[in-house]
Amino acid sequence: MKPVSELLKRNDRTRTLWHVRPDDTVYAALELLARYEVGALVVMDGPQMVGVVSERDYTRKIALQARNSRETLVREIMTSQVLTVTPQTGTRACMALMSERKIRHLPVVEGTTVLGMISIRDIMDDIIATHEETIAQLETYIHS
Repeated sequence: MKPVSELLKRNDRTRTLWHVRPDDTVYAALELLARYEVGALVVMDGPQMVGVVSERDYTRKIALQARNSRETLVREIMTSQVLTVTPQTGTRACMALMSERKIRHLPVVEGTTVLGMISIRDIMDDIIATHEETIAQLETYIHS
């Protein structure tokens, strides 16, 4: 499989770094999740990534605990132990990591710079495209 850097090049959604600050409200984060139609945001404190906040964090730490999203800060519910990958990480390795850790989003970092975020959907779209290319090549070969 290909490196994550190829997914970032081809997809504006993965290349754009949607983010919030730790002191933003959870409600503000929810507005961004809805506006950009993504399932997770990177939490940035200046140039430093300090966590990720996802729909899952909201569901488990706000909705199920009957907390108020307009009063709760992102820092209170974000995942601070973030698994990351590099641009050189292969998509198969990302898929294995996501499956093993039961996560759906991985920030792509180079050093301390966050380059983007990939989701399981990005990887699945890539797998489907690869399979379609293979099928087309095989059909061309068979009909030659």
